[in-house]
Amino acid sequence: MVGLLIGAMLLSAFARRVGVPYPTFLALGGIVIAFIPNSPAWTLEPDLALALFVAPVLLDAAFDTSMRDLRDNWLPVATLVVVAVAATTAAVAVVTRWLVPDMPLAAAIALGAIVAPPDAAAATTVLRSVKLPYRIMKILEGESLLNDASALLIYRVAVGAAMASSLKMSHVAPTLAAAVFGSLIVGFVLGRAALVINRSIKDVPTVIIVQFVGTFVVWILAEQMGLSGILTIVVYAVTLARSAPADTPARIRVPSYAVWETSVFLLNVLAFILIGMQLRPIWEGFDTSLRWQYSIVAGAVLVTVIVTRVAWVMSYNTVLRAAIRHFGYKPRRETLSRPTFKGGLLVSWCGMRGIVTLAAAFALPEGFPHRNLILLCAFAVVLGTLVINGVTLRPLIGWLALKDDDPVSHEVGWARRAAFHAALEAIDGDTSAEAEMLRLEYRQMLDKAESDPDGITSSELPADPLRRQAISAARRVLFEMRNSGEIGDDAFHRLEEEFDWAELSATAS
Repeated sequence: MVGLLIGAMLLSAFARRVGVPYPTFLALGGIVIAFIPNSPAWTLEPDLALALFVAPVLLDAAFDTSMRDLRDNWLPVATLVVVAVAATTAAVAVVTRWLVPDMPLAAAIALGAIVAPPDAAAATTVLRSVKLPYRIMKILEGESLLNDASALLIYRVAVGAAMASSLKMSHVAPTLAAAVFGSLIVGFVLGRAALVINRSIKDVPTVIIVQFVGTFVVWILAEQMGLSGILTIVVYAVTLARSAPADTPARIRVPSYAVWETSVFLLNVLAFILIGMQLRPIWEGFDTSLRWQYSIVAGAVLVTVIVTRVAWVMSYNTVLRAAIRHFGYKPRRETLSRPTFKGGLLVSWCGMRGIVTLAAAFALPEGFPHRNLILLCAFAVVLGTLVINGVTLRPLIGWLALKDDDPVSHEVGWARRAAFHAALEAIDGDTSAEAEMLRLEYRQMLDKAESDPDGITSSELPADPLRRQAISAARRVLFEMRNSGEIGDDAFHRLEEEFDWAELSATAS
């Protein structure tokens, strides 16, 4: 584990230097490790993989999701989550049945559902490493949160049909409806319960541990109840995100966010490098005579997945732009940019797959028809999309030269002015010296905000550089006093914490 983490850190650093999304290098590094003599042969436990890797990463992404932006872009998100997943599933099933005629239809549909959804972990990790226009980013984030749920519902039905002698749609429809609505209700109820629990805890380490434990408990409960773990986690996270910030003090929020950011990065590192290490047990499970044939099928599935997404997204984009030319463009807000051909092309190319695809393939029961072939196809799609789409994504963005008016900065500028006005009103009438000093500082902040309506520059005060200079001098004296033995480490660390908070408050960026 130590060696893997060191190697993963080096690969991630190299990926950032050359401008390639780091999951791509991690998966390739996993393949190299897998074929090194005497290397460990680890096989992912499917339930563990989904719970350990997907649940925290998905919650972290869903917690930051803007429900307003999701509502604004509900149509493109819905088409990607429902239509694109269904079209990819159908196309893969048709191609696979054509190349492998003896594969049952239900097994082919299960394969299509496994490789259909771009993975939340892969998508958010790759997209955060590049600069995208705001509207496109929101569409892709919304897709990455919800498409796994729709694909895994199809997957569950297809696996049940393949393993059962008969399966009627009259039984399937109520089951799917119950899973969807049950996930919405359970996710909301558990989210409200978590808010009550978190309010009663004041110890920072305990709060952070409870956050992680709560995430895994929600996932496990949803799976045990036959619901969609992904959909339940998304609703749970959104419920927390709407209310938790108002009840969480800064002394808890700052370390909590830091721990989550580090943990999610670590889980992504382990997930993508372990994906690569799965190739050897998959490859060794094939007869020599079938390897070439299965490789052709896997390549065809990879091409089908990429082409189907491009075909659907560009078709939808063309129809949408034609409708806008005919009926006009009337967005809910002026900050919502108009759909463009370049934007559609970029969305169509953001189809990286990840840990959900591989974990769903491994979750197939022993004896499932053509299980080994499905495993190879799933791995080929994950690695292929990470390499082909991931490596070319940044050059594509540069070639398209997409520009954005940065609506977030405009909203920051407007909200900053409103917040500082409220802060001044809150201490209006207080004639103490402390209140006068605070008013002077807030007026400086408000003057700067008024002169920067776009909210592009930071909210740093004119005195902040001096404040940082003074804090630096204070720290030097503190170190000297500890080194000379005038104060002990307990006093040193208590003052160190005070200076840390002061330094953070003087560093707006």
